[in-house]
Amino acid sequence: MRATDVIARKRDGEELTTEEIRWFVKGYTEDRIPDYQAAAWLMAVYLRGMTRRETFDLTVAMAESGDRLDLSPVIPYAVDKHSTGGVGDKVTLVALPLVAAAGVPVAKMSGRGLGFSGGTLDKLESIAGYRVVLSDDEILRQVREHGIVLCGQTRSLAPADGKFYALRDVTATVSSLPLIASSIMSKKLAAGANAIVLDVKVGVGAFMHQIEEARELAQIMVDIGVSAGRRMVALLSDMNQPLGQAVGNALEVREAIETLRGGGPADLREHCLTVAAHMLRLGRQDTAPDAFERARADVLGVLESGAGFAKLRELVEVQGGDVRMVDEPDRLPRARLQEVIPVPRAGFAQQVHALHVAQATLELGAGREKKEDSIDPAVGVIVHCKVGDRVEAGQPAFTVHANDEARLARARGHLERALVVGDEESAPLPPFYATIYGDD
Repeated sequence: MRATDVIARKRDGEELTTEEIRWFVKGYTEDRIPDYQAAAWLMAVYLRGMTRRETFDLTVAMAESGDRLDLSPVIPYAVDKHSTGGVGDKVTLVALPLVAAAGVPVAKMSGRGLGFSGGTLDKLESIAGYRVVLSDDEILRQVREHGIVLCGQTRSLAPADGKFYALRDVTATVSSLPLIASSIMSKKLAAGANAIVLDVKVGVGAFMHQIEEARELAQIMVDIGVSAGRRMVALLSDMNQPLGQAVGNALEVREAIETLRGGGPADLREHCLTVAAHMLRLGRQDTAPDAFERARADVLGVLESGAGFAKLRELVEVQGGDVRMVDEPDRLPRARLQEVIPVPRAGFAQQVHALHVAQATLELGAGREKKEDSIDPAVGVIVHCKVGDRVEAGQPAFTVHANDEARLARARGHLERALVVGDEESAPLPPFYATIYGDD
């Protein structure tokens, strides 16, 4: 088999065989196929697409390119979640403790952020001492003893995906749906999940701007999971405005704590309850007609009882974090400068542009443009308005948390474009647009 033949067949719109895909992925992972040939193949896939079977074969080949985590000794049926990323997305910090407190153990490996704000690991590292690097033995022991783990990827899971992703980033092939879907699902399959909840964001602050495009991506990932014997649920959720109020690492941790204590923004609370209920239902392998409603009632119960908050405390403590920062969120990193940006005129909030808010937080230093960039955990933005709100001139629209005057000024420019106020009343944005099931 020759790389040029595989490239040419895909270039000409032909369907690659399972053997060709596995051979190409293995060859590139082992450095027997050079970057320039892999780049040509990626562009051919980008232009010609892939069938459902090809996408599944690519996913499995990447999942099998490295180690695989076996959770079955401690979690006979493991449930996981994945978000495609959004502005103010701190759902994992709330949903996982709720699910674990409701009796379904969870072990999740998360990543660092690249772009608007930090990833889940960056948020957790706002808590002094929190260990994101655990060995396999530590992961299994912690799940057995505490029912929850939230750490970084410590093993060589799906190394082919890492190589291909780095190449996609510099060859303008990132936006290929088969490549996106196989990238996400290869890591989930390698991480030992039996069931997966996908939170696919759609809107100006998401990778997918259109509902139909997001639906297509979600369906591809659900199909991959089903073909691999996994039970799947995909949610299409709004990302035209930030989720919750806080955007920024320590600020988002604080908001997650507030939510687990029974407060927090209404939209974040509803989002977390929905994701957690789907995870709980899948983890219980419950297919009864009222299974979701009962699961939601259970996660609401552990939220209102404080059991979810107690599970977050337990997670932080067992992974070496300073639990005083959970008990007293004022101990979390705090920015030196705070500035309120007021609403410019009375009316109705017609847009709270998630991308402009995200760009502001990136200017402040809450995210990274390159993997080697450092993150300032204290900085970020608090959003005081939601689409549909009645607002008055002069009331707070945003509060900027900054550690640098010049950065604050640049962030201010983005935020002054983020809020659009009009005379006509606007309907609130829906939290979710659709749910796709793959677990019948």
